[in-house]
Amino acid sequence: MSQVDVVTVFVAALLTALATGLGALPLLFARASDRKVLGIANALASGVMLGASASLTLEAVDRSASSTFLGAAAGVVFILVASRSLRAPHHEFVVGSLRGEDAVKALLIVAVMTVHSVAEGVGVGAAFGGGETLGILIAVAIAVHNIPEGLAISLVLVPRGTSVHAAAGWSIFSSLPQPLLAIPAFLFVAAFEGVLPAALGFAAGAMVWMVARELLPEALGQASARVVAATAIAAFAAMLAFQAILL
Repeated sequence: MSQVDVVTVFVAALLTALATGLGALPLLFARASDRKVLGIANALASGVMLGASASLTLEAVDRSASSTFLGAAAGVVFILVASRSLRAPHHEFVVGSLRGEDAVKALLIVAVMTVHSVAEGVGVGAAFGGGETLGILIAVAIAVHNIPEGLAISLVLVPRGTSVHAAAGWSIFSSLPQPLLAIPAFLFVAAFEGVLPAALGFAAGAMVWMVARELLPEALGQASARVVAATAIAAFAAMLAFQAILL
């Protein structure tokens, strides 16, 4: 396996990570942070994350249903433990300009999307194991797919006071597992293909739990149920359609 092959895999996966930062750009034009705007932003982020988790689950079940459900259960446990730990009374978290509950939400969304990126990094590397053309096609699809995921992160961070540039930086940070894991997945395709269903399920479970326990309840406290439901459903449908076109 030549050095050029490994470099190609790394650069392709790195570009998919950098694309996540583009999701913050729309928020340059919408910085309002009143309760209704924050509720709509949470609903949008929820729909995008649920669409992504549905796609992950379908892909994972096609590979191994049992591994998928075990991974999903582990993902739920992970985000539940992380949430309780971050909210421990003796902890006072600060994320940039965010403190307290806002900082907890920021840490959770970045953690969940970072877990999600682990599965995507393995997917990019494994795709390159099937040939350069397939690898590039999958990398491009994931890069474009990462943009709305960066938007989901930014929709949680920016209305709470994080700058758009910082939100873009956190979005890129959440995708760093992609270039880091693409190379080992490329070099050891068979081994990583075996753990991919569980990794996909883990990411899906963590995202669904984050939406159900964190984002949607908060959205419902900030905007009307009708607005939240319509926004989340529209974002969910748009994300599924977007992924269907790409993949």
